[in-house]
This record gives sequence, structure tokens and C-alpha cells, in this order.
Amino acid sequence: MPLSDNEIIERIRSGSSNYYALLVDRYKDRGFTLAVRMLRNREDAEEAAQDAFIRAYNALNRFEGKSRFGTWFYRILYNVCLTRIGNRKEEFHRIGFEREIESSDPFATSDFNDYEAKDMTEFVKTSMESLPEKYQSILSLFYFQELSHEEIAGVTQLPIGTIKTHLFRARNLLQQKLQKEIQFEKAV
Repeated sequence: MPLSDNEIIERIRSGSSNYYALLVDRYKDRGFTLAVRMLRNREDAEEAAQDAFIRAYNALNRFEGKSRFGTWFYRILYNVCLTRIGNRKEEFHRIGFEREIESSDPFATSDFNDYEAKDMTEFVKTSMESLPEKYQSILSLFYFQELSHEEIAGVTQLPIGTIKTHLFRARNLLQQKLQKEIQFEKAV
């Protein structure tokens, strides 16, 4: 049975620093995905992910275990990316909403079955890249990192209501793009 994150952290704290490679292996792909989504550049994303792993390792003694290691690491990576994008951080925090909005699934449409999975994957990827960064990050954390609303709030330091609003708006934008694409494909 593989070691849990907490077991690995305890071994690292006990002097077996080579165990950190296990944590890097567990979180590198999802972390890189988040960094690429935020920075829109593979090279910058690689550097940001490496920087975040180094920072996490150096701060491992301060990890209290109140959240999952993954959530804690994504918060570090998120901050590294925000630093790299500079003033865009204000954009992430500018919009704050208190009301909660129920989410709808942009892919819950009967026309979805008309698309091939490969085409849909490419379309979603391209569509996500065209969204404002504040939506890309939230979608990436929710769908690719599979974090809960509460965990995303912990990573982004945004209120849960704002997280839900961003998800709702991003899904609506994706749904609109999907519907336009389907209409275009049917017309062709």
C-alpha cells in the first residue's frame, strides 16, 4: 500500500529527504496543469512549478496538516504564479459576490452526443484558454485538480461565493461557445 502524504511528510521531517520525490511525483502533473493555465506558457509554468516545489519543501516544517498537502501545495503554486503575472492579482480579487449560485453543467446537452470525444476535448481546451484568467484558474482547480469549493477558496483566498460565481460564469461562457460551435458544425 502506498504511503499517504502525511506519512511521507513525517519521514521527510525525520531526515529522509529523498521521500520528497514521492510528493513531487504525485503533484507535478496537476501542478504543471494549473501553472500552464495561469501563465499560458510552458517554460514559465515549469519554472513556477519547480519554484513552488522548492518553496513547499523549505516550508514543510510549517505544514500543519490542517488541510491536505495537495491543497497547501496548490496554494503555494498559485501564489508563485500570481507573483509571476504581477498586477493581475488584483483582477483575481476585484470581483466579490456574496450570493451563491447553483452551478449548471455546460455539457448536459443532448447535442453533446453528436461530438466525438477528441473534438470535444480539443474544443474545451481551446475554449478554456480564451476565458479570462480568473475563470481559467478556478476551472482548472475544480476540474483538473478536483478540488472542492472550500479547497479552492483556501488556494485562491477568495470567498466561496466568488468561487461559485466564477465557476457558474465560466461554465456559462463554455456552454455558449459550445452551442455556437454545434450550430456552426450543423450549418456546415
